[in-house]
Amino acid sequence: MVDIATRVYNHKWKIDPIVRSLIDDDFYKLLMCQSVFRNRPDTTVSFSLINRSTDVRLAELIDEGELREQLDHVRGLSLTRGESTWLRGNTFYGKRQMFRPDFMEFLEGLRLPPYHLETRDGQYELSFEGRWPEVMLWEIPALTVLMELRSRAVLKDMGRFELQVLYARAMTRVWEKIQTLRELPDLLIADFGTRRRHSFLWQDWCVQAMIEGLGDRFTGTSNCLIAMHRDIEAIGTNAHELPMVYAALAENDEALRRAPYDVLADWHEEHDGNLRIILPDTYGSEGFLDHAPDWLAGWTGIRIDSGDPAEGAETAIRWWKERGEDPREKLVIFSDGLDVEKIVELHRQFHGRVKVSFGWGTLLTNDFRGLVPGDGLAPFSLVCKAVAANGRPTVKLSDNPAKAMGPEEEVDRYKRVFDVGQQVAQKVIV
Repeated sequence: MVDIATRVYNHKWKIDPIVRSLIDDDFYKLLMCQSVFRNRPDTTVSFSLINRSTDVRLAELIDEGELREQLDHVRGLSLTRGESTWLRGNTFYGKRQMFRPDFMEFLEGLRLPPYHLETRDGQYELSFEGRWPEVMLWEIPALTVLMELRSRAVLKDMGRFELQVLYARAMTRVWEKIQTLRELPDLLIADFGTRRRHSFLWQDWCVQAMIEGLGDRFTGTSNCLIAMHRDIEAIGTNAHELPMVYAALAENDEALRRAPYDVLADWHEEHDGNLRIILPDTYGSEGFLDHAPDWLAGWTGIRIDSGDPAEGAETAIRWWKERGEDPREKLVIFSDGLDVEKIVELHRQFHGRVKVSFGWGTLLTNDFRGLVPGDGLAPFSLVCKAVAANGRPTVKLSDNPAKAMGPEEEVDRYKRVFDVGQQVAQKVIV
């Protein structure tokens, strides 16, 4: 097992680049990329980094030259022969050759497009623009680079023994969480922590701890590279990016209203009925479900990623019952800002009523809260979102208005079109 503290102390970034591979990425990004490659290959999309935690002044912590070195390194990455073989020949979600030959040829020849970097008011303004299937693969690398450079900035003046004690404390914290989770019957939990991890080495350690501590109750990781190296399942389906871009391309209000369902129709065709998980909250879960076509009720389950998670699950259960479906046969995946206490609470509330699963993210792979003076390693809320498609702004409403994004007039229009009523703001943890 890697001695992380010694590696950090003797750090040379060319040995430990932050992003090690084009597939040091979340599995859902590759799945979505294949769908986009097939359905909307020529759409031009712009992505921007958004730091919701404005008190974390990244441009004052991270050297711009180091940031550019890491971003340039990412631009030089390409798929290796072994990685291509793994993607082409592996079985994912019970399906062999999930990635089509034409998409794999595209991916094997891909280099990520240029980035644009500026500094303003103590923050980095990092953006990307290009053809959607190419530029979308910048999202996770951009986040992991900024998150880990922040960690390195905090750790750089710590001594060897100080680092050993720090990582020992963090490891103990993770293991105590795993011991608590062992007590839950029929637990299903996956690592969703790539985008805001402390570091690659730390995420890999956390995954190994979950494998040993939970056995087959640990269902896999969203990180493709770690899944390949550790011979475990790669986990993921789709995300808000798809409906946000489809909606931005809509020519009128009626097309806008249909856009989230058009996404899922394309997804259904792309995957031959597999990976049928609904993410309903982009423009409000309740309205999405109220107006959903009947065929969506037959899908496998729902992922709840904003708002009150228990309320979201209750809404899904009511909807399935109204559509003549048995909720006990449906999967509910909780994935928003989870930590052990909330996982235990939700498991106890819904176990036996639905099939319960958890995507555990930042507070698995980046919980260093309270471990250094000034809490300088505490996780913070950094996102990289599609902000425009073919020159039109994107909008996300969410079930939590604190996560809403887009121009004010467009946000108001979307609320009207999707009949979004009163929403309760909740603290954004990550």
